[in-house]
Amino acid sequence: MENKEEEINFENRIPLEDLKSAVENLKTQLSKIIIGQHDFIELLIVGLLADGHILIEGVPGIAKTITAKLFARTLKTGFSRIQFTPDLMPSDVLGTSILNAKTSDFEFKQGPVFSNIILIDEINRAPAKTQAALFEVMEERQITIDGAVHSMPPPFMVVATQNPIEQEGTYALPEAQLDRFLFKIKVDYPVLEEEVKILQTHNERQGKDPKDEIEPVLDPEQLKVLRDQIKKIRIEEKLLIYIAQLVTSTRNHPHLYLGGSPRASLAIMNASKAFAAINGRDFVIPEDIRKTLAPVLRHRIILSPEREMEGMTTDKVIEIITHSVEIPR
Repeated sequence: MENKEEEINFENRIPLEDLKSAVENLKTQLSKIIIGQHDFIELLIVGLLADGHILIEGVPGIAKTITAKLFARTLKTGFSRIQFTPDLMPSDVLGTSILNAKTSDFEFKQGPVFSNIILIDEINRAPAKTQAALFEVMEERQITIDGAVHSMPPPFMVVATQNPIEQEGTYALPEAQLDRFLFKIKVDYPVLEEEVKILQTHNERQGKDPKDEIEPVLDPEQLKVLRDQIKKIRIEEKLLIYIAQLVTSTRNHPHLYLGGSPRASLAIMNASKAFAAINGRDFVIPEDIRKTLAPVLRHRIILSPEREMEGMTTDKVIEIITHSVEIPR
């Protein structure tokens, strides 16, 4: 009997051409101004597609804020920038009710958080009560003031920056707020070649505003379609077990005082789907999951005091855990 080899069709069940095109367009626009920082830009895009908030950490002067502003510029959405300061009050962020002299009624005046992409610069500069004002809006995309609920129009994404070096006049973010960020992205100095390119492009620009060179790529309707596609990306049961094993390993690890919550597991799953999609696949592989681990977990786990004194880092512990959990085949 003659054996006939069956042709295996590896075509995606979900059409991802538009998504890949949109991602490439986003990267092209940002690369006009931002030199290097490829991982930073990719994580921003993944955060956008996974409908998550981003915390960016790095020393001053390495383009954290300008990258976030230009990233917002690539989207046809509202943008709001809030500079957090020690005297900032919750009403300065959320809004407040004011008396209308004509009607003798109180009217709600929206604060700057009522937009689509919210850039919070130096989020750890504001005191705890102002930081706590973000809890509800970051998790539930709504604000409750004077008993009235105000929903945020989609998309809604908080991109926050903080400086890890300067501690005077800053307030550490509470764990409950850190847990609401999908990623914590660490931005490093550029390498020598990139720094030379930065100098060259600034010299050639001759004082022109870099925002004028960025063109919008996505509108809210297109973004919703792409996010719906991300949700349909397939992930096998064994990979869900792999994610759960990784996160639960942080809860009983001897180097850690606090491990990841179930929200961390969900963040890894959603982000790994986005990584799969931007790489042209409609299914998740272990490498997608491993890419998400450091940015998802580094701000959710806390080192034990002994390990912190020894100079251990959360990224190192994540690496140890990654190697300790067997990759599913």
